[in-house]
Amino acid sequence: MTKIKFGTDGWRSVIAKDFTVENVARISEGASKWLIEKNDKLSVVIGHDCRFGGPLFAEAAAKIFLKNNIKVFLTKGFVTTPMISMGALKLETGLGVIITASHNPYTDNGYKLKGHYGGPLMENDIHDVEKLIPDKSIHDTNNISLEEFEKKGMLEYVDLEKMYCDYLEEKFDLDLIRNSEMNFAFDAMYGSGQSVMRRLFPDITLLHCEHNPLFDYIPPEPLLRNLGEMAETIKLAEDIDCGLAVDGDADRIALFNKKGDYIDSHHTLLILIHYLNKHKGLDGKVATGFSSTQKIKKLCKLYNLPLEIVKIGFKHICGLMLNENILVGGEESGGIAVAGHIPERDGIYNGILIWEFLAKSGKSLQDVIDEIYKLTGAFAFERSDLRIQEEDKQRIIKNCEKGIYKSFGKYKVKNIETLDGFKFYFNDDEWLMIRPSGTEPVLRTYAESYTKEDALAILKAGYDTIMEK
Repeated sequence: MTKIKFGTDGWRSVIAKDFTVENVARISEGASKWLIEKNDKLSVVIGHDCRFGGPLFAEAAAKIFLKNNIKVFLTKGFVTTPMISMGALKLETGLGVIITASHNPYTDNGYKLKGHYGGPLMENDIHDVEKLIPDKSIHDTNNISLEEFEKKGMLEYVDLEKMYCDYLEEKFDLDLIRNSEMNFAFDAMYGSGQSVMRRLFPDITLLHCEHNPLFDYIPPEPLLRNLGEMAETIKLAEDIDCGLAVDGDADRIALFNKKGDYIDSHHTLLILIHYLNKHKGLDGKVATGFSSTQKIKKLCKLYNLPLEIVKIGFKHICGLMLNENILVGGEESGGIAVAGHIPERDGIYNGILIWEFLAKSGKSLQDVIDEIYKLTGAFAFERSDLRIQEEDKQRIIKNCEKGIYKSFGKYKVKNIETLDGFKFYFNDDEWLMIRPSGTEPVLRTYAESYTKEDALAILKAGYDTIMEK
């Protein structure tokens, strides 16, 4: 029996090893019990991304909810995570379920739970669901007929892609973007965002917008190392003004400027704050994860916007969005939410928002970044995910807890923050962070400095230090 434990963003595991129909059924049993105990909105919307077995696992989940007398809205074809979150809100269901492993390799799949408000289920509710997951599923999915439940009206098939695209047509002047003199490119990374952008912007440069559950053996995580073809395409074309890439379930974002340079999530967060506050006149608190750039703090101070730093995991930002006026909430991983939309990360929505900014202003992406640099100063951020032995990982974390690390090479530690992991500051603008991942078997190390070379030097000094003692 596999112990089901949700990480910072759902439960993920290797397909056919631990991610099986039986375990999907077990989680669905626990979620069904939780929903019934809540005695609220006995319905659920369920979908899957482009991975192997998506329809099989989504139907298995649907069968368990149906056997527990919970109405199911089942999506047609693959969908993005934001579509499921929006579906939960607009269909007024008690829960949303998306079968996805997000940015993980093709070998994995996962199970995410969404709340009725259109965002990640809160941490305490996730824990309650975990407690209700049985050791074995009560029902055999092989003996459950979806057709019978459809005839009874308990199962309804829904087109969330149309719902989502219609929503975007209402929220944005898409014709302004389509008819602007600017050229755009989109990389779906073979993920579930491919159909949306092909539908909305058929004339832009589209990359990896085909169904390929192997993801061409490249994890669909929008990091520079995985987006070489996008960078090369922009450099060769010479007339693409902005490139947008999203991850496997399209809730995370990365950008490219006209030169084909990668623009990370830290810069994207700053761009969104700058656009929404300075140019659109919107106010509100900014919420960001513990591993985000210090420049957000500086920009918020200049714009007189309150800032709250939260633990890693978008559910913490979502919790704030449900109770406060949050202008922008986002993390280093590329998951960002903005005011006026659902309390959920949405790479496509945020990408279109930035394209709108560029189309309206006529400015290039680099023009906007340069505007921000005049206020905050230039910076660079780098991250390295260390796949090391578990004993080394535990030793390093214990050393961090004991305060063993006073310096990393030439970098002397001035102060440490421990909200979620260990952030070692060398001055106001340079730091190294060490944190075990909540979704993968890795130790993450992060660094910020003035240039890419400086940030990489900090990462190397950090690695050398933690591996030798």
